Amino acid sequence: MFKRFFFPLMLVLCGLVAGLVLSGRMRATEDSAAAPVLTTSAPQASAPPASARMGDFSDVAARAVTGVVNVSSLQVVRSPRSPFANDPFFREFFGDDFGEQDRRQMSLGSGVIISPDGYVVTNNHVITGDNQRGVVRTEINAVLPDKRQVRGRVIAADDMTDIAVLKLNNVANLPVVPWGDSSKLKVGQWVLAIGSPFQLNQTVTLGIVSAVGRTGLRLADYEDFIQTDAAINPGNSGGALVDARGELVGINTAIYTESGGYQGIGFAVPSNLARRVVDDLLKYGEVRRGSIGALTITNLTPELASQLGLRNTVRGVVVYEVYQTASRQGFREDDVITSFNGQTIDDTSQLIRLVSDAKVGSTATLGIIRDGRRMELKVPVVAGTRQQRARY
Repeated sequence: MFKRFFFPLMLVLCGLVAGLVLSGRMRATEDSAAAPVLTTSAPQASAPPASARMGDFSDVAARAVTGVVNVSSLQVVRSPRSPFANDPFFREFFGDDFGEQDRRQMSLGSGVIISPDGYVVTNNHVITGDNQRGVVRTEINAVLPDKRQVRGRVIAADDMTDIAVLKLNNVANLPVVPWGDSSKLKVGQWVLAIGSPFQLNQTVTLGIVSAVGRTGLRLADYEDFIQTDAAINPGNSGGALVDARGELVGINTAIYTESGGYQGIGFAVPSNLARRVVDDLLKYGEVRRGSIGALTITNLTPELASQLGLRNTVRGVVVYEVYQTASRQGFREDDVITSFNGQTIDDTSQLIRLVSDAKVGSTATLGIIRDGRRMELKVPVVAGTRQQRARY
């Protein structure tokens, strides 16, 4: 009798338990599926495409390449015919009658379309080549993604950040690459480099952000670079570095290489800096920066610290040479600048950035070590397109 009722009872109990377990799992699955919808706060338009989140960047690349052009620049450089033209001995006998000659040099790179009517941002070295002196004429040609070849002209350039603005002639309704916010970049984030390496138009490479805020590279006077391992090669200069949304987060500028080719270390000017420079170039024809007078500065090394009687733990930059404007501000040779408006100075690149970004008309407070004594120097920030140069 017991066995007759025991087995049906056990079957009913097992079925009840299984039902509870299954219904519990179903609720857990439903809850987990609903969670992303409830916790997502970013607008749908600003989120990366679903394909990008899955590792497929084809949609992003397809949009971004339409806003990147191949740029070629022909510079006509005028120079003396004789290599002795600048020698005082020969000039004494022959005067200035050496004559001049024009030579042509070509440079190639990329550019990013930032307006439908043909304004393009690129690198300054793309339009000037290796020689920035003696250029009497520059001819700009661009190849659009639809294979059209158009002429252009240089609007303005800033060699401190290596940024230039071009205007393409007789174009309209061009696709643009929208500006992104480079301050939100994180190390490890996916980025795409787009340009024309070795004249291979519309080349797309993929990598990550390797570092941000890179300085001391001697690539420009004002340095604040994004480092990436996306493949960048000769010809990529001036091209776009875009994020997974297809937004412009950098202008590809340089590579570190021992072979002349890609080695996984590329650098780009952050979009926030490039955009600020472009706005000034379009509005004023130059970049308006703060200045504290003309100085030659160099990094404080342990050897220099020893010569100045300072401990090796002291950080800052040494004033190597003082020109008239800086002399009036109170600077002296061998001053060690340790801080700017309360921010500790580590190297020349940092000080140049802080001075450049300081508000014109304000007063800056600099921490100084002079003859072994710490002091503060109050210096007015004046307008200047170029300020102190670092001697390395």
